[in-house]
Amino acid sequence: MVGIVLISHSSGLAAEVAALARQIGGAQVPLAAAGGTEDGGLGTSPDRVTAAIEEVDRGDGVVLIPDLGSSVLTARLLQTPGAVVIADVPFVEGAISAVVAAGGGASLDGVLAAAEEAWHVRKL
Repeated sequence: MVGIVLISHSSGLAAEVAALARQIGGAQVPLAAAGGTEDGGLGTSPDRVTAAIEEVDRGDGVVLIPDLGSSVLTARLLQTPGAVVIADVPFVEGAISAVVAAGGGASLDGVLAAAEEAWHVRKL
């Protein structure tokens, strides 16, 4: 199953979006929140993201979903073509779409495509 890592500047935001995505998409999806810095501050930590990738990697690939700014730069440092990919998507909507697709057994490309569809979901 494809794993998913949510990368945010805020540990609380990453954890809450992960909790919401689990409730909607299913608890069986390997999903990790990698938010904040080691000392609990705002920011991103390559070490936390690396640990999260290792936690969710089941051999089918990992999708990284960063929120903004330096979380994108951190994700770019850790991407591996065909194995660890970045989804350029809205954070909440993309996370939920990715988790639902992964829970349905989609491939790495399928999970990435489902997350990217979040750009087209209108609220009104």
